[in-house]
Amino acid sequence: MRHKFIHPIETRYRTEIAEIFTEEKKLENWLKVEAVLAKVHAKLGIIPTEDAEEIFKQANIKEVKIERVKEIDREIHHDLMAMVKGLAEQCKGDAGKYVHLGATSYDIEDTAIALQLREALIYIQNSLNKLLQELVRLMEDKKDLVCIGRTHGQHAIPTTYGMRFGVWAYEIDRHLDRISETIKRISYGKMSGAVGTMASFGEKGIEIQKLVMKELNLNPVLIANQVVQRDRHAEVILLTALIAQTLAKIARENRILQRNEIAEMFEPFKEKQVGSSTMPHKRNPHKSERICSLARIVKSNVIPALDNIILEDERDLTNSASERVIFAENFIFLDFMINQLTQNLKNLEFNEKNIEKNLNLTKGACLAEKIMVELVNRGIGRQEGHELLRKAAIQARENDKYLKETLIEIEIIKNEFSKEELDELLDPHKYIGKAAEQIENLIRYLKNKHNL
Repeated sequence: MRHKFIHPIETRYRTEIAEIFTEEKKLENWLKVEAVLAKVHAKLGIIPTEDAEEIFKQANIKEVKIERVKEIDREIHHDLMAMVKGLAEQCKGDAGKYVHLGATSYDIEDTAIALQLREALIYIQNSLNKLLQELVRLMEDKKDLVCIGRTHGQHAIPTTYGMRFGVWAYEIDRHLDRISETIKRISYGKMSGAVGTMASFGEKGIEIQKLVMKELNLNPVLIANQVVQRDRHAEVILLTALIAQTLAKIARENRILQRNEIAEMFEPFKEKQVGSSTMPHKRNPHKSERICSLARIVKSNVIPALDNIILEDERDLTNSASERVIFAENFIFLDFMINQLTQNLKNLEFNEKNIEKNLNLTKGACLAEKIMVELVNRGIGRQEGHELLRKAAIQARENDKYLKETLIEIEIIKNEFSKEELDELLDPHKYIGKAAEQIENLIRYLKNKHNL
């Protein structure tokens, strides 16, 4: 019967990273570990060299068919042992009897998972670098585009779009650092047999583990029970959730700035794209909403990852079923989200007329801080100046006046400032401090660090 997909990671949200998590790739990694184990056994004189070579020759998915492994699994209800049997039956002569010698299932499984998660993290690293490139481009392009800053959803003081993109870029930079660190901690495997004592490997247990991991470019754990401890894997899932939350934060801001009442920045909208099935005028930010939605799933998978740390005694199998879900889900969703956001940023649209309109929406009130600071420079106490400007801003708002109109009626302001000085002080384009310099410094730092 033809397989009918259920999970959208197979269709709607699938990216090329999914190839790392296919059944075929999992089998391939298992076989790779088995082949290396046989090679090390032969190197140490434990099994005949020609038998190790035969195991190595057959340990690939061309020879060991996934259909056959599944067939065996249906009989014995143990997928990894099904692989062992599938490999052994392909080997000529006596080689098959040496397959999996001394190993327990999770020697193979956990070492293969290390290969898988390391590859997935490197893939995400590359995806994030492309996203960072777009943010750096936008920082350069919009470095001097002054806009209103908002805190608590209210107009604060002016900032620049370059600053916004810079804050996001710097956060992505930190995630790239975290990926590098996490790759180090997940790149550990084990080859220590049941409950981790190495009893099945005899006197050469530590040497076998060390040589197997060296062949696979992994580190050997110094101690384990029957599994590599799940704090390593939980860290990987936590990291994917952290990155997803940053993507959702950026996407949410994109959604806010696209609201009709703000209408400053818009995600791309194709010529024939439909916003609503009933309201023809709609231009919904659905790509950004999709990112926010998927972030909820990625975040929710942190809980099973943390629970997987708590296994009974030397091991139980309660981590296994959830890991079959959360590793694939989090990496495929995350890569989709990164790609979607990268495309959104690449084709952002700006309405500079609305940006300027919103900058002046409070009729100069967003420059009250600047007047207060200037009063202090002229000998007025900071608290006194704050109270004066607070009352003036309220009065201007209640009377629907520009702040300047209210200020020039106040005696202390009349005495300290001319109308021309007030005009200069109330120009929002001239109150962005060191925004441009900070952006320039950050651009240099990111370009040098990431070879952009």
